[in-house]
Amino acid sequence: MSTSSLEDPVDRIERLAAENAVVIFSVSTCCMCHAIKRLFCGMGVNPTVYELDEDPRGGDMEKALMRLLGSSSPVPVVFIGGKLVGAMDRVMASHISGTLVPLLKDAGALWL
Repeated sequence: MSTSSLEDPVDRIERLAAENAVVIFSVSTCCMCHAIKRLFCGMGVNPTVYELDEDPRGGDMEKALMRLLGSSSPVPVVFIGGKLVGAMDRVMASHISGTLVPLLKDAGALWL
């Protein structure tokens, strides 16, 4: 058994989130997840996406994300610069208020 299979789901989420500028935890059949991926791609950001339904430990990660968010709907969950931004509502509120682009620039995900 490898150490990654013994890793706590929250530790795994934080490690994966810190490895790239924009990380989205998603479920491949979720329409909100699809919409959030389209939003970032449309802005010229290339997010790293982890499809939890395609990961053998995705269920544990999904439960951990629900605990982190304090929410019953765990996906999509977005991390920018290793920091938890939140689910769809928080990302869209940040986008509408104009705070999303500076976050993306600070994380090195957007240059313009």
